[in-house]
Amino acid sequence: MRIHGLQHVPFEGLATIEDWAISRGNTISRTLLFRGESLPDPAEFDWLVIMGGPMNVYEEEMHPWLAPEKDLIRRAIDGGKVVLGICLGAQLIADVLGGKVRKNKEREIGWHPVILTPEAKRSETFGVLPEKFVALQWHGDTFEIPPGAIHTAKSEACENQAFQSGRAIGLQFHLEASMESIDDLIKNCSGELSGGGDCVQSEEEIISGTGAIPEMNGLMALLLDGMAGLLEEER
Repeated sequence: MRIHGLQHVPFEGLATIEDWAISRGNTISRTLLFRGESLPDPAEFDWLVIMGGPMNVYEEEMHPWLAPEKDLIRRAIDGGKVVLGICLGAQLIADVLGGKVRKNKEREIGWHPVILTPEAKRSETFGVLPEKFVALQWHGDTFEIPPGAIHTAKSEACENQAFQSGRAIGLQFHLEASMESIDDLIKNCSGELSGGGDCVQSEEEIISGTGAIPEMNGLMALLLDGMAGLLEEER
């Protein structure tokens, strides 16, 4: 498969998604939007992966590449591509599909439990995951579940953690994070850790929880394998 990544900032790349892709014999290309690189035509990829970033989906004046990025996401979904969005990427997919994006009731940063919905447990894609697992969170916004999509996960601080609409999946949480990517988040976004309330962990708490990374990455691989099956169905 040809996997194309959209990267919004230097410190939020594909992380262990890249490891998974290479191990399965896939090819990887990417657009570094923060460098002003041009977006591809959907014919150039089978799978679009949209990563996170500190900006918001509604900040098009500040980040003018958001509008053409949303157009590409819409064309990819309409063209039957597999589309995965993580954090900001999930919010962009939700926005494109008609789900509003807004501030969450509180920021959610650190290691927090995620719970699958009953609909997710019946899903061929999400059903491979355990009913409850710990994931890395780093967000202040949230999305509405888009019309016609399946609500697949929630947490105590944020009701809408994941959804699936056909071959498009949005994850508010980070299963792909590595030790390196977590270090990068802390270095670049540490200002978000102060004054955040009960659901914002300290730098020390986040670092002390990194023992969860191997299991979390294993869940990411399971989910990616399930998503790959969405393409295999048509072959």
